[in-house]
Amino acid sequence: MALLPILRFPDPRLRKVAVPVNKIDNGIKKLAADMAETMYEAPGIGLAATQVDVHQRVVVIDISEEKNDLLVLINPEITEMDGLAIGEEGCLSVPGIYDKVERAEQVAVRYLDLDGQQRVLKADGLLAVCIQHELDHLNGKVFVDHLSQMKQGRIKTKLAKQARVTA
Repeated sequence: MALLPILRFPDPRLRKVAVPVNKIDNGIKKLAADMAETMYEAPGIGLAATQVDVHQRVVVIDISEEKNDLLVLINPEITEMDGLAIGEEGCLSVPGIYDKVERAEQVAVRYLDLDGQQRVLKADGLLAVCIQHELDHLNGKVFVDHLSQMKQGRIKTKLAKQARVTA
């Protein structure tokens, strides 16, 4: 396994729409394992392939405290959304920035697992938010897109300043 570099907002590669995975082979399985290792190391609770500059529809999520409940979603598609929840979100591609985002409270997602089996998962709470957040990445969106233009401008300025300080 290997740690992968995480793209940082406003990198234009974060805007690429991911393409479906045609075949779940050893390359996809290695990608999922590397993404999981990267997510745990960051540390985070979700990571989309787009964030590591791989533009295929693969997501890893683990919201467990013990970091032992990895969920790999290949070609995920939200089939149902219900309710409304507003919660604070952050993102590994937008380090140090947190803000309130409106999401569906409950979702159902259809996806393939690493064995190529089609699955449906119904989720609520943090898992539902995480699924929506990561699928946004696969569609070329970042959580700050849900914020006002003014907030987006402030975030870009703050991240540019951080980049200059650490460079």
